[in-house]
Amino acid sequence: MELPVKHSATGTTIFTVMSALAAQYNAINLSQGFPDFNIDEPLANLLGTAALHGHNQYAPMSGLPVLRHALADDFKRRYDLDIDADTEITITPGATYGIYTAFTAILQPGDEAIVLEPAYDSYIPNIEMNGARAVPVPLAAPDFRVDWDRVRAAITPKTKAIIINTPHNPAGSVWAKSDWDELAAIVRDTTILILSDEVYEQLIFDGKIHYTVMQHPELRHRSFALYSFGKVYNNTGWKMGYCMAPPNLTAAFRKIHQFLAFTTNTPAQFALAQYLNLGTAASVKDLMQGKRDYFLNLMRDTPFTIFQPTAGSYFQVAGYQNISDLPDMEFARRLTIEYGVATIPVSPFYSNKKDDKLVRFCFAKKEATLEEAVNRLKNVRF
Repeated sequence: MELPVKHSATGTTIFTVMSALAAQYNAINLSQGFPDFNIDEPLANLLGTAALHGHNQYAPMSGLPVLRHALADDFKRRYDLDIDADTEITITPGATYGIYTAFTAILQPGDEAIVLEPAYDSYIPNIEMNGARAVPVPLAAPDFRVDWDRVRAAITPKTKAIIINTPHNPAGSVWAKSDWDELAAIVRDTTILILSDEVYEQLIFDGKIHYTVMQHPELRHRSFALYSFGKVYNNTGWKMGYCMAPPNLTAAFRKIHQFLAFTTNTPAQFALAQYLNLGTAASVKDLMQGKRDYFLNLMRDTPFTIFQPTAGSYFQVAGYQNISDLPDMEFARRLTIEYGVATIPVSPFYSNKKDDKLVRFCFAKKEATLEEAVNRLKNVRF
């Protein structure tokens, strides 16, 4: 049987590959982005309570009103934004799903979508599965800032969308308001739409401020903003996220969503609605900055190069130029097998597999996990 080829990616994702390799060799897994510590106990209790109290059947397609209104209140508190809970928020089974749904709502065969690379590996397959063409624009290591001249040069009459990611995975860079202003100037007087992947928006460090696309008066009307409860509340296995967009784009998003998942985990929605009202965002940020700082302090005694501390997310990029000249895929494989620490090579985040001799570590782990991993990394020699 010959099946259609829907996208250019081959095999399983690098996250699956490295996590499987970690399990095979009993390595410490600093590769895939998930915490190894328990979620906040009140949140866990709220989930159990919701299930015990009968909240176990289908929720409305757009999400439970109590959760959508809690999110609108949360954005009012944190960003001073007025978001319409009924027409601008849709609850989704994870942010990756939301990204696919947004692309599917707007792309047609022959369209183009600009992707800033390195990029989360679902973006390009999502674009291609909708018959469109991905147009990569590279971000230069090690600071991974946007070259706006290259973005302008990539735009053609076929450009339908640009997807951005801040805080950035894998680089950990964070957009300033001036970046959004540059983007607004570029798409002004066009019909180009924006997908803003902001799943790490509450994990931002050193006093920096996350500026969401929803705050930008010129961009908000043409943007989908995608968020993740899993990344903020350390419950990635719940697969819970949400999409914010103006009413016309939300309507287009829901036309697709209703025939994909239709709805999302009901007891989790009830639990998250209650938890949001506790106002825990600051402690989430402080928790993860503490882990980042602890990891960076430990890494000083290793031969890895930290070009700059990550400004957001729970990933730190490090160079291994002083250790080996192996390609990053081979370096990550041998690091897992020979030293028992799994990481993610950065080249799979580029469509052309550009290799800057960088790997990505996840520091969203218990202190004991980080200590043991770094003790092994101190001895790396190839």
